[in-house]
Formats: sequence, C-alpha cells, structure tokens
Amino acid sequence: MAREPTERPGLRLAVVGHVEHVTLGRVPALPGPGDIAHLESPRWFPGGGGGLAFSQLVKSSAEVYLFTALGNDEAATQVEGELARTGAWIHAARRDEPHTRDVVLITPDGERTILVVGEPLHPRAVDPLPWDLMASCDAAYFTAQGPGALRAARAARLLVVTARRRPALVRSGVRADIVVGSALDPREASVLADYPAAPGALVLTEGARGGRIETASGTVRFAAPPPPDRTVAAYGAGDTFAGALTFYLAAGMPLPAACERAGFHAVAVLGGLDPRDRQLPLALPDSL
Repeated sequence: MAREPTERPGLRLAVVGHVEHVTLGRVPALPGPGDIAHLESPRWFPGGGGGLAFSQLVKSSAEVYLFTALGNDEAATQVEGELARTGAWIHAARRDEPHTRDVVLITPDGERTILVVGEPLHPRAVDPLPWDLMASCDAAYFTAQGPGALRAARAARLLVVTARRRPALVRSGVRADIVVGSALDPREASVLADYPAAPGALVLTEGARGGRIETASGTVRFAAPPPPDRTVAAYGAGDTFAGALTFYLAAGMPLPAACERAGFHAVAVLGGLDPRDRQLPLALPDSL
C-alpha cells in the first residue's frame, strides 16, 4: 500500500529497513535442552529494527515514509494491514518468499531473547520504490542492508544509520551524519576510527549509565533518565531511542540534548510488554 504525499509538512521523515511479524510473550525462564516453553500473554505486532523506529516516528505530526519489503504469506498481509493503519506512507517491495517472523521471549527480569525465523526482508535500491522522495526528507533512519539503498537514503538532509549496519555503511562509501547503537551489544559497539568515512557523530547508549557521543572533537557523555520501578520488557528500547533521536535531530535540537530527550522515550517502553503501547508522543520543543 502506498499513498502520495500532500502538502509539505513541518517535518518529513523516512525509515528504510525491515519490519518483522513479531510474536512476543512472557516465559518463566529460557527453555533448556528438551524443554517446552509456553508463551504467556502473547501478542503480535510489526516489530524489528525498522518497525519499532517507524512506530515511534508515527507518534508525531511529521509526514513519515516507510521503505521496506514484504513477503507473500499471511504474516506479510497482517503486517501490511497494521502498517497501513498508521496513516503513514508505506512503500513496500514484494518478495516471493514467506515474511520474516520473530518470536520474542521475555523473562521475569525483563530481558528479551529473540528467535528470528528466516532472513529479514529489506528494501533494495533496484526495487521500484520512489527513492527520489528521499531528497525531500528532513531525515532518514536507515536499518536496511544494501549499500545501494543506503546511497539513496543519503539524499535526505540528515542520515541516521544504526551501528548494526556498519558493513553496509563501509561498502557504500557514504558518510552518515549520525551512527547510533548500543555499546553493550557486540554487534554495534564501535569507535569512530572503525568507519573509513567517519560519521559526523557516533552515539552509543550504555543502559542506565546513559551513553556517549564521539566526534572528531572528542567524546562527551549524556545522562539517562530515571529507570522505571520495574523493567517489564526491554524489547524495543534501542529502536525507540533511534527513532526519537532521528526526530529531535531533524527538528533542530542539538545532539546532546536530543540524546537526553530520546532517552526518555527508550525508558518509557521498559514499563510494558508491548513497546508500541508505551512509546511517548514526539513533539517539537517550544524553543525550536
């Protein structure tokens, strides 16, 4: 499903990446060899790195575009229907294969373990999608895989890339404005020197310790907001942070302040099982 943009809004934002069919529920403990685990309080929703950043961004007055890919089965149909209900502009390539499913196990301490069924489906530069729209976007958040799609996303005024896509960023030769990830995730932990075309800034979160911003001028830290009384589920906090950060930077907020503000959005999702239900609305600061 795709809709055409209307009048130019205050902000125009894009998400480029994968959206999985996620089934999430509680388990008393992670199953061991030979065990059978029963999901308690299960629910499904469009999730994954692109899906949850997108979910956060549509909680704003911005015009939001999603560039993604969908499979050919019931899971794809369900994901497409939920995405359409957001009112955003959905540009999806079609793949002749089952849509990716995730099973997310939430243990009593709030930690999540993710089982991915199949490979995530990403949009590609060769897909017949309206990539020219990127040039009119104030910001694009990239969590896809292809270097070509990343080059297309670079046409946006501001390009934010997840640190998990460092291989694609290196292959593309593109210079991102911001690379964002978690210093606690080995797949995302990095330093500015790891990028041949160094981004304008590398933002790495460190959980309750806040995080750090590395630029050519040095490293500064930002604080984390107070945590909830109890972490119900940690699933989606990082993707929510990335989506909120993209919004606030596109709105013109300085990077350290944008990181601190995005931290409130990340912490908010820790208090519930479904991250979409806990994501806070995004609003432009009065001073901008």
